Amino acid sequence: MLIVPVLDLLRGTIVRGIAGRRHEYQPVESCLTRDAAPRTVGQAMAGFGLSQVYVADLDAIAGAEPAWQIYDDLASCGLQLWIDAGVSDARRAGRLHGYALNSTAVTGIVVGLESLADPAALAETFRILAGPLLIFSLDLKDGQPLAAAGWGNLGAEAIAQAAIDAGARRLIVLDLAQVGIGRGVGTLDLCRRLLVGRPELELIAGGGIRGPADLAELAAIGCWGALVASALHDGRLSAADCRPWISGRPGRGISQ
Repeated sequence: MLIVPVLDLLRGTIVRGIAGRRHEYQPVESCLTRDAAPRTVGQAMAGFGLSQVYVADLDAIAGAEPAWQIYDDLASCGLQLWIDAGVSDARRAGRLHGYALNSTAVTGIVVGLESLADPAALAETFRILAGPLLIFSLDLKDGQPLAAAGWGNLGAEAIAQAAIDAGARRLIVLDLAQVGIGRGVGTLDLCRRLLVGRPELELIAGGGIRGPADLAELAAIGCWGALVASALHDGRLSAADCRPWISGRPGRGISQ
């Protein structure tokens, strides 16, 4: 299973996510770094042995220009990047796709449910990002889809199925209400259901991971990856805790 640190980027600094309440986010205080500058945090992740990171560009998700220079700075640390920069339409999808094609460091472009107005927007962006770069994020809050009115009353599993039918093979399940509060992963049952009968699906779970026991539980149910942040910065996940996954290939189980 792949461990993927989340770097929440806001106003040029790495911040600590708390339950999705972005107006409360403050620069991260970490036992791994001396400050919250993106390059500093990136170097710490690389030094920890975690080379794949998820960059959540919160300003871009809110509509601002993607932080291209910061992405370059993180890549210069030797990191591979999954970039979530508010893919809501064909224009943003195309610009990020072009950037990825010119950077060997970008291994994924995240299309988040919260950024999509409706299923038509999903189809439009998926056509541009089709292929190995595409990652769909099933964004939830307290277990409910964080979706615009254009999605109607579709539930989490129906939205996930729509993304899979449209071509998604990597799927993030992220409950923002669980982020940074240390209460454990609240989406285990949903992850189990999504994996049934879908051996091709690479499912990455995030939100609430406290330490090694939660990682082991996600691996046991068949998750391909896990998003982590606070547990690393607080010291609840050590390099030794991560080593069984770092030394293995991404995949289902601890040492696939």
